[in-house]
Amino acid sequence: MGRMTGRRILSAVPVLLAVTFGVFAVAAASPFDPVKAYAGTAGLTASQADLDQLRANLGVDQPLVRRWWDWLASALTGDLGDSSALRQPVADVIAERIGWSALLATAAFAIAILLGTALGVLAARRRGGRLDRCVSSAAYTLEAAPAFWLGLLAIWFFALELGALPAGGLTDTGSDTVTPGQVISHLGLPAGVLGLSQLPWFFLYVRQGVGDALDEDPVRGARARGLAERTVLTGHALRSGMLPMLTLIGSRVPELITGALLVETVFSWPGIAAATVQAATSVDFPLLAALTVLATAAVLLGNLLSDLLYGLADPRVGFDG
Repeated sequence: MGRMTGRRILSAVPVLLAVTFGVFAVAAASPFDPVKAYAGTAGLTASQADLDQLRANLGVDQPLVRRWWDWLASALTGDLGDSSALRQPVADVIAERIGWSALLATAAFAIAILLGTALGVLAARRRGGRLDRCVSSAAYTLEAAPAFWLGLLAIWFFALELGALPAGGLTDTGSDTVTPGQVISHLGLPAGVLGLSQLPWFFLYVRQGVGDALDEDPVRGARARGLAERTVLTGHALRSGMLPMLTLIGSRVPELITGALLVETVFSWPGIAAATVQAATSVDFPLLAALTVLATAAVLLGNLLSDLLYGLADPRVGFDG
């Protein structure tokens, strides 16, 4: 396990370097002018000398490689630079928002895995039955439904029609303090929508894996020995059928990040979505690079987690092979 983790960390270094350089290259080729975005309306009346001085202060007058290298050298010392779009250190921008994004993603992932596993097991017990047909049809429908559309539909039904849950934000209107009760109530809709957008894949993988395991000889032998159906299902079929689903965890991380950005925007959740959009439209080099590195690292960690879970669940898989 240690050797595999070490190899993955070493291989992640060139990936992260390439990703950050790609961000600076794409930003440099963008038609957006970071100086005009930073100056706002004042840039319309500013002289060319003032704009050139501002360009030098922001460091965007340097060549592409120089800008990337300066940012990288500072980042390795813990200095991620200052965000020209949000007018504060990049580290503070991320620190203020990453916790709320992590909370949303964790809650959504838990909903998708737990509910998808439960429904997948129930559907696999009687494939072709009424429950299997209904849930499978709903899963295929959810696969094609964009996360933002599900979010708007949830707001219309649960917030506007029923008035059961708040439509967005982190706290109630007019509240100056953040309380656990308010966070939980405001988390319900965005976490539920994001979890439902990820649920079909977990359901379909578990359904297929458990269904195939129920047809294997070891499970048939367990039934022939008179073991209870619950024991056969949870002790034999579920463990074998869950193995393919473990590999799905890492592969769903990119989709989870993309879905989280859309859901955060729809529900005005105070995560990193707004910062990401503003950084992109303002060509905010330091913030763009830091957020891209963060997303790339999350994907790499997700893939590593999948391999570790698979190895722990199946002793036949060697970590250092």
